[in-house]
Amino acid sequence: MFSPKIPTMPTPTGIVALPVVEPTTVAQHTPAPVAPAAPARPTVQITPGALVALVGGGTAVVLVVGAVLVSMLLAVAITAASVAVCALVARSLIASGTKRH
Repeated sequence: MFSPKIPTMPTPTGIVALPVVEPTTVAQHTPAPVAPAAPARPTVQITPGALVALVGGGTAVVLVVGAVLVSMLLAVAITAASVAVCALVARSLIASGTKRH
């Protein structure tokens, strides 16, 4: 009941039966009427003023993102330095406490 059942394949006979191809008639269909093409969308024209505004906006975004990233890096550096100073003070206190006893 729980043993796997392997399907048996019939042994090949070597005889290949080719399918019979029957000729069909070619029917001519009239093409469906083509709907008129949608009007072409207008292309975007960038004026020199718009180009200057685009470059200025991109520059502002890059500067703001850069300032945020630099301030985050500075915050991590200040935190690491303060933790290092606290570790030195704690090690000094522990070392001086063991010398007194």
